[in-house]
Amino acid sequence: MCIAVPLMVEKIEDEIVYCKVGEGTVQASLLLMDEEVKVGDYVLIHAGFAIRRLEEEDAKQTLDLINEALQPN
Repeated sequence: MCIAVPLMVEKIEDEIVYCKVGEGTVQASLLLMDEEVKVGDYVLIHAGFAIRRLEEEDAKQTLDLINEALQPN
């Protein structure tokens, strides 16, 4: 099973978004997006593509749920 992960856009260059994850950076293509994406927006990233822009509150709620699910019992 694959999931899409919401990440905040830190930089955009040539239809590629750069998003910080921990100490690293994830790159994703904007080719599948049908709406404008700006630095500071949250996008769902799946298989190397940004597939949807999210409201900040929704993105943070999803990230909280993912982090909770990853905590040891």
